[in-house]
Amino acid sequence: MDGNATTTHRNVALLSVATTMATRITTSAEIDRRLAPSLKRLKLPTGLLQRVAGVHERRNWGEGQTFDDAAIEAGKKALAEAGIRPDQVGLLINTSVTRKHLEPSVAVRIHHGLGLPSSATNFDIANACLGFVNGMALAGQLIDAGQIDYAVIIDGEDADEIQVNTIERLGREGIKRKDFMSEFASLTLGSGAAAAVIGRADLHPEGHRMLGGITRAATQFNDLCVGSVDGMFTDAKALLKGGMELVVSAWKDAKRQWSWSHMDRYIMHQVSSVHTNAIVKAANLDATRVPVTFPLLGNVGPASIPITLAQEASKLVRGNRVLLMGVGSGLNTSMMEIAW
Repeated sequence: MDGNATTTHRNVALLSVATTMATRITTSAEIDRRLAPSLKRLKLPTGLLQRVAGVHERRNWGEGQTFDDAAIEAGKKALAEAGIRPDQVGLLINTSVTRKHLEPSVAVRIHHGLGLPSSATNFDIANACLGFVNGMALAGQLIDAGQIDYAVIIDGEDADEIQVNTIERLGREGIKRKDFMSEFASLTLGSGAAAAVIGRADLHPEGHRMLGGITRAATQFNDLCVGSVDGMFTDAKALLKGGMELVVSAWKDAKRQWSWSHMDRYIMHQVSSVHTNAIVKAANLDATRVPVTFPLLGNVGPASIPITLAQEASKLVRGNRVLLMGVGSGLNTSMMEIAW
């Protein structure tokens, strides 16, 4: 099998998934109003975010909220729902794209906030929007190896700064239509936080078994979506084409070991209606089994998969088959099956 890893877990279960939602709602109509002079000058219509991306709202943190405090809150909820004490946790992986500084890791702030023991290994994993699923897979491997009993995977995202910077830049004189479209994806970003607790399945028969999955890379496309707090610059057409080719290739490879054509839910990384519809068509999925959160939350980066899973969890029943799947800038794709 060409490509990257194909993983099978033997004794790993998802015990809980929890979220902290940002309280301030920013509508696409509001962004249109703020960009009205630029749209008029560039002869672009209003409503592009709604019609093209399908994003009507996104959330931003309210006064007194921060992405790392929100991540800590989500982590505490997840531990409480799982019935796991902080002193039982052997690993914390933070997967946030957002960070206040280069050093130290975001994980140390969250480790302290959760009151985890000194023995709990903690670090950041950065892999664009796939970080959370990557973190789950890595923690699962350590549980299977007998190194730890419990892990917390966590993510907090703050889109405020990039949103403000993008709108300010797009309002400047000299911005061309192609410049506007290259930053269009930045306007779909939203804020939020999520956390999951995973542990040994033999200790938790009530848990949701993580069966394993597949990752594949197409890193020749590493320059198609490049972002920082200043802005995110995207070649949307080439990114979609490369992403779909990678998803189809990984899907075909997975058929040698996995059967994912008739899952009960496909929990996708939430980007836009164009992205979702393209994956549904490429993999021939049942669209009614693909819950979406991007219309009201936008693209919450690595937090979007666990947020979507948490919102869908109450509708799932024992025995349902769930596939987590997404494409991240770089490009990478990852798919993971969970037996609910």
